[in-house]
Formats: sequence, structure tokens, C-alpha cells
Amino acid sequence: MSFPAGSFRHERRYAGPLQAVILDWAGTTMDYGCLAPPAAFVEAYRRHGIAITMEEARRPMGAHKRVHIQRIGEIPRVAELWRATHGAPQSEADIDRIFEVFVPIQLEILPRYADLVPGTLEAVAAIRARGAKVGSTTGYTLAMNRLLRDEAARRGYGPDEMVSADEVPEGRPAPWMCLENARRLGAYPMSALVKVGDTLPDMLEGLDAGMWTVGVALTGNEVGLAKADWDALAPEAQRRLRDRAYERLYGVGAHYVIDGIWELEPVLDAIAGRVRRGERP
Repeated sequence: MSFPAGSFRHERRYAGPLQAVILDWAGTTMDYGCLAPPAAFVEAYRRHGIAITMEEARRPMGAHKRVHIQRIGEIPRVAELWRATHGAPQSEADIDRIFEVFVPIQLEILPRYADLVPGTLEAVAAIRARGAKVGSTTGYTLAMNRLLRDEAARRGYGPDEMVSADEVPEGRPAPWMCLENARRLGAYPMSALVKVGDTLPDMLEGLDAGMWTVGVALTGNEVGLAKADWDALAPEAQRRLRDRAYERLYGVGAHYVIDGIWELEPVLDAIAGRVRRGERP
């Protein structure tokens, strides 16, 4: 059987080793339970006469912190409470004022929540042992990220690159922080990179960048509990929270979901095998 000229096209596919792993900060590598950001948002709104809950403070987690404030204000209960308290809907100027209050609050409390998640140092060592580089993205500003870098360094952790939401045109779920990491690290193609994070925007960020994406269920925003509080739960309560976190992370397209970063290495082995076979995310 013969075919007309041009009937077949051949694609260039990468089939080498993993090039880099891009890690989130709060809830993934440090701050078990992702507690620092919502605590700061609750306090910033309190100073403007509005009582928001920790659950409301968590809903937009992963976004640039100013965008996060905007989205908190769009929650119907918060929007109505703001209107009733201030006599008008929350405005751009209001968002700026809340953000101005939020920044020093967040900088003040970040060191209290800077302990590394168990398994972080071992996971980073395993990434580097396979010849891959370590990047990082965050919804924190550059000033906050520098503080985190210093706190992490005191605990033995330092990524090869770190990109903050205010260093790129748009934060998560846009892919720009991941792409900027790749540029700075000299790592490509994007199908040879892995994004690891604990929020839904983390997953979308990695997917939109064309990366393999791994969700972290227990130590981050989806459960939102310190380790001692998680350990104190009855097994059935733990199961319900764990199942919900897995469902939500897989629901936005995560390729893999793990309990915590201590389970990352075998997932990287699986992804590396798929990449060697020429698969793409």
C-alpha cells in the first residue's frame, strides 16, 4: 500500500533524565500545615474591622498575596460583611491598604513557621543525586521569599533557584514562575521538569508550564493542620481529610499525589521512567 507524500510526520521527543524539580515552600518543604499565610490574612482583615475565618483565608492559597486578598474579598460572606462595615464594596484601594498591612504581619510571623517538613532534606538530596536541579516557586513576595531562604538555610535547605510571584508578569496559576525557574536553571525541555506543591494553583501552574505535577496532600493547605493536630485526629477523621485532599488535587489534573515530600523519590523514579520512554505530561 502506498501513501501520498507528507502522510507521515515525525516528532522530536526527549527521552533523557529529569532536569529539575520545582518545589513549593509553605506546606510542601516548610511550615507543615501551611499555617503562616492564613494567620496573616486573618490578622490583616481583623485590623480593618472584618473577622474572616481560617477556612476563608485559605481558599485562594497559592496565588500572589495581593491577588489572594482580592479573592478573599470576593467570597460572598466576606463581601457582604465588608459592605455592611465600610458602606461600600471592597475596592482596589481597599485591597492595597489591606496588602500594606498584611506584608509586615507576614514578615513578622514567617520565622515562627519556618521549620522544614519532615523528609525535605532527604528529598532534596535524592533529587540532586539523580543529577537534577532544585527550583522553587511561591505566592510570597520577593522580600518574604528572601526571609524564607535565610530561615531554610539555617535548617540546611537551599534550592538552586527561587522565583517569587512579584518577579513575573502573573503568579499562579499562570506558568511564568516555573518557566523563569527553567530559564535560570538552564533546564529543558519542560517535559523533563517536575512541579511539586500543596495547592490547586500549584498543580495548575505546573500543568500550564507543560510539566509533570505532583500534589502534596497531608502537609499543606488542603488539610491545613499542624503535625501535632493531625496526629491527634482519630483514624477515621484522618482518612476523610486525606481522601478529600487527594480527590481535589487529582481533580485539577495532578499526575501524582503523595502524603508528603518524604514520598517523593519513588514518584520521581516513576516519572523518570516515563520520560525515558519518551512520554510527555
